[in-house]
Amino acid sequence: MHTIWKGSISFGLVNIPIKLHAATEDKDIKLRTLHKECHSPIKYEKTCPVCDKEVRNEDIVKAYEYTKGKFVILEEEDLEALRKENEDKAVEIIDFVKMSEIDPIYYQRSYFISPNESGGKAYSLLRKALEESQKVGIAKIMIRAKEQLAVIRVYDNTLVMETIHFPDEVRKTVDVPNVPADDKVTEKELETAIMLIDQLTTEFEPDKYKDDYRTALLELIEAKRTGKELVTPTEKEPVSNVTDLMAALQASIDRTKPEKKKEPAAPKKKKTAAKPKAKEKKQA
Repeated sequence: MHTIWKGSISFGLVNIPIKLHAATEDKDIKLRTLHKECHSPIKYEKTCPVCDKEVRNEDIVKAYEYTKGKFVILEEEDLEALRKENEDKAVEIIDFVKMSEIDPIYYQRSYFISPNESGGKAYSLLRKALEESQKVGIAKIMIRAKEQLAVIRVYDNTLVMETIHFPDEVRKTVDVPNVPADDKVTEKELETAIMLIDQLTTEFEPDKYKDDYRTALLELIEAKRTGKELVTPTEKEPVSNVTDLMAALQASIDRTKPEKKKEPAAPKKKKTAAKPKAKEKKQA
């Protein structure tokens, strides 16, 4: 597994030399853009609109636009000094908190943590302490020229670092338009909605969720590549146009009800053969 960062974690006087490895990978299918006429890949060149010429990497500087059209030029040496100053620091766990206190909106990306040389025992100590206390560590780390706030926790017997947003990076909910202030729902509507949630409630099984679009796109690409005939996928059930809230809830409940098992039919009784009638005596 590729190492993307080396350093150490410290809590108190305990220091753990570690490596970081990306815990997730992007499975998106990357499509190239080609010239329609000759199918050659399109090149994207850096050009200066004023000088009207292509610009080389060595001719580019970084700057901050503090007002429209006005910039502060930042030399690469200054940025490198700042990065070096922060990267040399160990990842210090600042606080320990309950994981339930962190809203998922803060989470960014996950990294597996492995112990570096001679760090195994201290690694195991932190892992066990987090498990026993049911807490997670809050730390700061410099990754790719950006200081990150991070959560250190245990996942499947492995320490994981989750980078999280700083509070000022999460937008305020008061800025979200058209959010109703009051719950204008009836008791009956609420009861029916909860009933629908109960019917759809199950245990989380990650393996049952698939990227249907990616699968379909790969099949399309393979069919195009091999010249096979494309198969039209089965059409999904059309979306209902029910606009009445209660009617929509009830229709959803009816659709998600588990089918009742048919009880086996009772065995039919065999008909007994009718006894032949005795012949009537002829009258003398």
